[in-house]
Order: sequence, then C-alpha cells, then structure tokens
Amino acid sequence: MTSPAQTPAPADSAVFASRVRGSLMGGALGDALGYLVEFDSLAEITAKYGPAGLVDLSQSGTPPHFSDDTQMTLYTLDGLLDVLEWANDGISADINACQWLAYLRWLKTQGIEAPGHAPEQSPRWIDAQSVLHHQRHPGNACITGLSTGEMGTPARPVNPDSKGCGTVMRSAPYGFLPNIDAETVYKISADAASLTHGHPAARQSSGAFSWLIHELVTEGRTLREAAESAQARAAVEPSADPELLARLDAALSLSAHDGEPLSGDALTDALGLGWVAEEALAVALYSVLVTERAAVSAVDHFLAAIRLAANHSGDSDSTAAIAGNILGALHGEAALPPSWLTLCEAPSVIQHLGNEFIRLTTGA
Repeated sequence: MTSPAQTPAPADSAVFASRVRGSLMGGALGDALGYLVEFDSLAEITAKYGPAGLVDLSQSGTPPHFSDDTQMTLYTLDGLLDVLEWANDGISADINACQWLAYLRWLKTQGIEAPGHAPEQSPRWIDAQSVLHHQRHPGNACITGLSTGEMGTPARPVNPDSKGCGTVMRSAPYGFLPNIDAETVYKISADAASLTHGHPAARQSSGAFSWLIHELVTEGRTLREAAESAQARAAVEPSADPELLARLDAALSLSAHDGEPLSGDALTDALGLGWVAEEALAVALYSVLVTERAAVSAVDHFLAAIRLAANHSGDSDSTAAIAGNILGALHGEAALPPSWLTLCEAPSVIQHLGNEFIRLTTGA
C-alpha cells in the first residue's frame, strides 16, 4: 500500500485543509445538535422545541456537548496520526493495529480497562484532554468489542452479528488520507470496522462512507458524483449487503425527486431510524443531497441538512454527525455556521488534531 505520508501534497493544500477541518468540525456540530434529542421521539422533540423541532444549538439552554461519535472520530484521527508519524520517520506501521491501540485508549477514557492480555500504548496528547473522558452514551458494540482484548479482523471479527452505526459515525478521517486511492481508503475503513463490528453491513457501510468523504476531500467531486461513486463501489463488493444497497439506492433516488423533502417519520419510514450502519448512512446522505438544490449558501445548506438529519425518532446524533462530516468535506469551513461555532464544545481540541493531520500530510 502506498504510504499516506507527506509528499506529494494535494493539488490545492488550502482547499484540502479547509475540507479536513470543515468535516471534523461539521461532524461535531451535527453531533451536538442531534445529541440533544438522541433518545427522543419526534413527538417529544416537537413538544419540547415547537412544530419546527430543534433548529439551533442555542436552544439547548445549557452549553451543548458532542457525544461518543465525535470522541471516537477524534480517536480514529489520532490512530492515523500515529501511522503518519511513523511513516514520516521512514517506518511502516500497521494501520489497523494503530487504530486498535487508539480505540483501546479511548476505552480507557470511558473508565473501562481492557483485559491484561491486551496491549497498552503509551499515552498520547489526545488522552490528556479531559473533555474526551466524559461518558456520552457510547455504543454497546464498541465497548464490548474492545473489552474482549482481542483485535478483530475481517476474517475473525468481534461481535460478528453487530451492524450498529458505531462504525460509520467514526470513519470520516479515513477519507481524508491523500496520496492513496479510494479503493485503499475503502479497505482501511472496512477493516477498522471489524475491530468492533463484524456484520458485513457495518464494514461495507463504513467503507462506502469513507470512500464518499475521500471523493469530496481529495478529488473535489460534486456531492452527487461522490454519492453515486460510493454507491457503485458498494454494489461491486463481493457478497454486497443487500440492505446497504437498498438504503443507498433509496437515498439517491428519493433525493432526486421534486417536491418537499421527506422529514420526520416519513424520512425514517423510508430509510430507517439510523441505529444500524446502513440506515444511518442513508439518512445522512439523503438529508445532504435533498437540501442541496434549494440552498443559497454553504451555511444555508449545512443548517437545512443538519436539521433534517436530526429531527426524527431515531439515532439523531449519529445521522446528524455523519451529515455534518459530509457537508464539511463538500464545502470546507465555509459551511460552518458562525453562531454554532461559538457554542461548539472543545473546538481547540478538534482544531489541534485536524491541524496535526494537515501538517503531517501536506507540510502546511
């Protein structure tokens, strides 16, 4: 596999940097909005926030928080930073092993020690950030899979029947990797999903999502081009999961229809509640695609898509976080609403890790 180390830089490093930072921060903002209503039904959301539902972070009443989705995304990024640091020293590192070590360090932040036979990596910068030590309803499969102390692989995954969305919501950073092809990005992401989730839908959804992000961040595709490319890649997977293919097909076809976007119960009736991987990806992708036509600016697109992705009876934080990752990858930092940025939790932590990735991959 080609090393993802520094040279050569992406064609336009400033655009690349904006898309990386935008995707990370966009995911965190979407996560924070959705986390306010993650376990609420649509009826409960509208009863609390009014007929329009939850539309702004300022409605939280108290400082909003991001969830385990952003925590794990940042630990995914830190695992890649570990690989890049080794690569820039001229040493090849096993990407999935570095990711496993990173997730084991995340597990420790949740107050859970891995079994004694599991390896323990020396603490890194991210591990000292107290905001990442809060327990924000981490996914059961992520916890149980890592708690075995066994490194899951595609051939021998842990939680072989689990297809929760905990793979997709953490996998945007794989798509940031420059200088490697989309097929390699897909494989890295799908292999890393096996560390906690073994069902083909979880692994293939993760791979398709990272492929989509890669097409936006490093190739500059349009949103629909990137979405159709990810759909096509999912379709040629040996033993492609039929549920994933059906959900992606529905997201793409429904978003192309004229008329009012599906929302609330109609959205989740069509694409699922988002608790499992293929549904979370489909809801987020539809929300971003269907709101693009009417958007007059990148910020307008971001707000419309995130509101759609969060206001339903399903896994609101994950669907909104994934949508935010896509929007930031598409528009860069221009998509981020300034008023939301003032409410973002721990922006300096997110920015530091993003800037380290940019520095290690472009030298900027």
